[in-house]
Amino acid sequence: MKLHLSGPAKKSIKSSIQITGSKSESNRSLLLRSLFPKISISNLSNSDDAEVMQKGLKISHGEVDIHHAGTAMRFLTGYFASQEGKEVVLTGSKRMTERPVKVLVEALKSLGADIEYVTNEGYPPIKIKGKKLTKNEVSLPANISSQYISSLLLIAPSLENGLEIELMGKITSVPYIEMTLGLLNQIGVETSFKENIIKVSPKTSVGPKELVVESDWSSASYFYSVVALCEIGTEIKLSAYKRYSLQGDSVLSKIYQDFGVKTTFYENEIVLRKIENCKLQIITCDLANAPDIAQTIAVTCFGLGVGCELTGLHTLKIKETDRLEAMHMELSKLGAKVMVTDKSLTLEPTKEIIPDVSIDTYNDHRMAMAFGPLAIKTTLNINDAEVVSKSYPDFWEDLKKLGFDIQSL
Repeated sequence: MKLHLSGPAKKSIKSSIQITGSKSESNRSLLLRSLFPKISISNLSNSDDAEVMQKGLKISHGEVDIHHAGTAMRFLTGYFASQEGKEVVLTGSKRMTERPVKVLVEALKSLGADIEYVTNEGYPPIKIKGKKLTKNEVSLPANISSQYISSLLLIAPSLENGLEIELMGKITSVPYIEMTLGLLNQIGVETSFKENIIKVSPKTSVGPKELVVESDWSSASYFYSVVALCEIGTEIKLSAYKRYSLQGDSVLSKIYQDFGVKTTFYENEIVLRKIENCKLQIITCDLANAPDIAQTIAVTCFGLGVGCELTGLHTLKIKETDRLEAMHMELSKLGAKVMVTDKSLTLEPTKEIIPDVSIDTYNDHRMAMAFGPLAIKTTLNINDAEVVSKSYPDFWEDLKKLGFDIQSL
């Protein structure tokens, strides 16, 4: 599906949007519910990734195909390794077979797991024979994707002796680790995170407990971008969000102050207001703890004619696509002067935007959604626009509610 986008006729928007639960929180909660069936979940994400996770958790034998869902790949690897009697082959899309899982597999093997590579060493598909894991100490590099660490943490309370993880080096993506620990605490699991040591105590059962999934801050990022690109006076209300969020991407409320966007927190919602124009020539952000919002910030800067220096992006190389190279390619099409390394993106300020460019999305939902708000500044096309269903199926309809003109080509 190819879409043609142009921005709202009015450049000052007033609207409200309801966003479903966080994909990250949903998938963590779903795994915990499989381990402790008395848990219930509300405001679950309606994303493809959450659906894939639910289906995968119901399978005991045979093939589990998680398509493009990297979170499901990592979380289900730990889950099936710890489920005695279950035997599956965990696989996914072509891109998924290029995304490494060796660090996680080796960590699980050190705990006694039975996992084999079906095709290529270090990559899916993997064959997993579930076993009772009794070892309780493991070491991991601290700068890896937090999903590897969270995969281990989520199964930790179901292990006979709990788990102690030593993280070696400088830790990245701390908020995602803390999100996982926060959910464990909500269901009564004792945890500690001191310096580079994480400890999770075993728990044999969890009584009836409801987990309420907060709406997705990554999805909110695109509306921060819309507000920043619109005129002063624009106001968008988003629900349901918490002032004290478990999600690392909630740092948006601070970062977008530099773009003139004020966030006001109410009981279950936030209101984004454009109160002034961006006064900076260069926006500088270390996004090691929130790499998923890098694309949104880069496009916002480009649309405003502002430069940016974004660092801490080393995990973007192994996402749905190599997001740094993809951003370099697509921003360059629009006339941007952009440079990327293996962990950073630098954009020079520029006032010119080439119109009617077709943006390739590389099977990556965040590529499509990051560029959507740019229609406020120029007409553009989005190739394979349906990819947004991975995390936010209603995205294009929600942009239409704001007045965007979106046509299928």
